[in-house]
Amino acid sequence: MLSVTGLAKGFGGRPVLQGLDLEVAAGEVVALVGPNGVGKSTALRCIVGADTPDEGEVLLGEHRLDTRQPQTRRAVCAVLGDLGILPDLTVAEHLDLLARGHAVEDPAAIVAGALDEAQIEHVCDQLPGTLSSGQAQRFALATAMVRPWTLLLADEPEQRLDDAGRGWLGDWLAGHAAAGRAVLVACHDPEVVRRSGARIVTLEGDV
Repeated sequence: MLSVTGLAKGFGGRPVLQGLDLEVAAGEVVALVGPNGVGKSTALRCIVGADTPDEGEVLLGEHRLDTRQPQTRRAVCAVLGDLGILPDLTVAEHLDLLARGHAVEDPAAIVAGALDEAQIEHVCDQLPGTLSSGQAQRFALATAMVRPWTLLLADEPEQRLDDAGRGWLGDWLAGHAAAGRAVLVACHDPEVVRRSGARIVTLEGDV
């Protein structure tokens, strides 16, 4: 589903990511692992076009991945830690707006299901800025539950989750792979990697 060839990116003359080759198939979770500074987050941002790579090619299926295309935006979901927040909308209102923007059937039911699955239904009427760090992370993941996608990219989705939350996350990722979707995550937590059944890709470099 996703094919990355020769991906490279540097900042200020310093190479951060060099020659990354990667494939992610439908039905699997792939985990990018390695110490801070080896380019895991940069790789994800370059794949979705949030950063422009210096070199390399990214294909979604047989076509260049271009999030300017509506069909690509429908197929690819990215949770990269820079979630855009409208300060006057509640958690539930954000999710409802996102669901309707992607034209899902029965958005109210989809939002209710996401709030329940992410275990944040008790804060659905709060503004995102009032959430605890763990609740905010679950809210970010809930944004992936209210829209269609076949490929998910997530940057350290285990951040700020407690032990139970990390266990839930691993199982949630595995469930999406079992449903035939593709998942690429940058992850530091071995338990999330294990429970998701991820294939590990280790990034190395000067840090």
